[in-house]
Amino acid sequence: MDMNRSMHQLGRVAAVAAVLALGACASQKAPATADVAVSRNAVENAVQAGAADLAPAEITAARAKMMRANEALAARDYKLARELAMQAQADAQLAQSKAASAKATAASNALNEDLRVLRQEVDRANSQ
Repeated sequence: MDMNRSMHQLGRVAAVAAVLALGACASQKAPATADVAVSRNAVENAVQAGAADLAPAEITAARAKMMRANEALAARDYKLARELAMQAQADAQLAQSKAASAKATAASNALNEDLRVLRQEVDRANSQ
């Protein structure tokens, strides 16, 4: 009789542990899903900012990590999904920053060229 009681208690402990494990797993799913969604938006924003042309290595890394994050999410490896999503977001933000910097540099160079031409015109007009 004592053995049956011990087995019954062991069964209860196992059931409680399973419920707690499922609860912990479910509690990790929502943050992981949110992180993946935020990272996906960061990648899309970087692409719209011109990162594909102006920061191809960084956006490629971000996309690869996003794919792996989605795979981890599908496999219910929420910890890995969150880590990869956060790395993808950082890569995407770097790509977006590099794209913005390249655009600013190009605009600055164009402005400097316009100023140079204007100075030449002013000098030419003053020398006549």
